[in-house]
Amino acid sequence: MTERNFIPLNIAVLVVSDTRTDSDDISGTALVERISETGHIPVEKLIVPDSIYAIRSVVSRWIADEAIQVIISTGGTGVTGRDGTPEAVEPLLDKRLDGFGEIFRMISYQAIKTSTIQSRAIAGVANATYIFCLPGSSGACKTAWDDLIKDQLDFRTRPCNLVQLMPRLLEK
Repeated sequence: MTERNFIPLNIAVLVVSDTRTDSDDISGTALVERISETGHIPVEKLIVPDSIYAIRSVVSRWIADEAIQVIISTGGTGVTGRDGTPEAVEPLLDKRLDGFGEIFRMISYQAIKTSTIQSRAIAGVANATYIFCLPGSSGACKTAWDDLIKDQLDFRTRPCNLVQLMPRLLEK
């Protein structure tokens, strides 16, 4: 089997919160640290309020930016009145990756049991940009990155990974 080389990706992080600031944001910081530790490039990190239009504005800009290959958001995936990340992002997706949310909840069940049904974590692709929407807790972000996203964003992962599909995402 031919050895593959790691391909660093440009990843943007969006923190969705009405209360967090750069000084007390744990989840976004944990994601940026993990992105860097694995060799990827955290190109931008922003914090926006729990507003469908604020979220959609930033994600749309990043989707249109050819230099950004992956977007990871944290927060706004719960069931309260202010949680609107899935509603903001889903209309922008060209394709959903339903298996991401299913597997994320399966893995989360091991730690938080039935509370995992409150998570509306989603993933998909838009304009050749992978998008992952995670819950706001730092534990959820660590679980999603460590147990799912990290390997799928590593070209060396076999039998397949999301990186090897990137050249074909814009096929018609």
